[in-house]
Amino acid sequence: MDTQIQQDPQNDSIDLIALLKKLWAGKKTIIKTTLVFFVIGLFVAVFSKNQYTAETTFVPLVQSDTPGGKLGGLASLAGISLGGGVSNSEISPELYPEIVSSIPYQKELLATPLTIEGFSEKIPYASYYQHHYSPGVLGYLKKYTLGLPGQLIAAVKGKPTTTSNQTSDSKIAQISQEEYELIEQLQEQLLLTVNDKEGFVSIAVLMDQPLAAAEMAQKAQETLQQYALDFKTQKSKEELRYIQERHQEKKADFERIQVQLARFQDQNRGINTSLRAVELLRLQSAYDLAFSVYAELSKQLETQNLQVKKDTPLFTVLKPVNIPNEKSQPKRALILVIYVFLGVVLSIGFLLGKDALKELKKQWNAPSTVVLENE
Repeated sequence: MDTQIQQDPQNDSIDLIALLKKLWAGKKTIIKTTLVFFVIGLFVAVFSKNQYTAETTFVPLVQSDTPGGKLGGLASLAGISLGGGVSNSEISPELYPEIVSSIPYQKELLATPLTIEGFSEKIPYASYYQHHYSPGVLGYLKKYTLGLPGQLIAAVKGKPTTTSNQTSDSKIAQISQEEYELIEQLQEQLLLTVNDKEGFVSIAVLMDQPLAAAEMAQKAQETLQQYALDFKTQKSKEELRYIQERHQEKKADFERIQVQLARFQDQNRGINTSLRAVELLRLQSAYDLAFSVYAELSKQLETQNLQVKKDTPLFTVLKPVNIPNEKSQPKRALILVIYVFLGVVLSIGFLLGKDALKELKKQWNAPSTVVLENE
C-alpha cells in the first residue's frame, strides 16, 4: 500500500513530461495552425464594418396619488372631490420589453427616416437596408458561405404571395417576408435594458452610421414613451370620453328644457290659471332635474380631466441621445486574441486526440475471440 502511494506522484510527473514531449514534437503543427487562425482573425478584424452605438436612459414616473396638496385644495373650492381610495402605481418594468417586441412598434421604427452619408434626403430604415446598405466583404462572404443554404431554400420557395382576403380595415397586424427579415435585423440592433432595482430604462442602437444610430435611438425612445403613455392612460381616457359624450347630451337636454320654460313664461305672462300653474310646475321640475344632472356631469368631467393628468406618466431623461464619435465595434485586438487562442486550443486538441483515435481504431479492428465454455 505504501509503495503504491509513493509511486502515484512519480506516475503523474512521468505523464506530464510525456505530454510536454508530445506537444514539443508537434510544435510545428501548433505554430502552423495558430498562424492560419491568426490570418483568419486578421481578415475578420480588418474587413469588419465599423459599428456605432447610440444610447439613452430615462426614468418613467407618475404623479403623486395623494389627494391633498395644491391641486386638491383648488378642486375642493370648485366642489370637486378627488378621492383617495385607489392607489396608482408606477408603470410595470415588464411593460417595456413587451412594447418593444410588438409588431406595431417595430413597424413604426422601420419607417423612421434616417440621415445617411452620401444622400441629400433622409431615407427610411427599411428602404436603406433593402436598397442601399452594403454589408462589406465579410458580410457578403458570410452570406454566400454560411448563409448559402438559406439563400438556396429561399430561391426554390420563391417570394411568398400576399393573401387576397386581406382588407385595409383589418385590425390584425400582418407583415410581409421582407418586413419580417428587417424586424429580425432591427431586434439585433436595438437593445432595451430595464433596471428593476433602480427604476430606469436604457435603449441602445447599433448601426454603421453614427448619426442614423442617434436618430433611431431617439425615435425608439419617443415611440416607447408614447406607447407607455397610451397604455397607462387608456382606461382613464375612455372614461373621460364617455363622460364627455354624456355631458354633451345632458347639456343639450338642459338647454332645450331651459328654452321651453322661458317660452312658456313669456307666452303666459299675466295669466293666472290652475292649468298654467301645473304646466309651469312641470317645466320647472324638468328644468331643475336637467340642471342637477348637467351640473353633476360637469363636476365629474372636471374630476376625470384631473384623473387623466394624474395618470399621465412623466419621463425624466437621465442620459439624452448623443451622436457617437467613436466606434463600438469591431474590437480588432480582441478578435485577434480570440482567434489565436482558438488556434492554439484546436491544435493541441488535435495532437492529443490523434493518438487516442489511433488506439481506438486499432482496438476496433482487432479480431475478437469467443470463449466457449463446456458445461
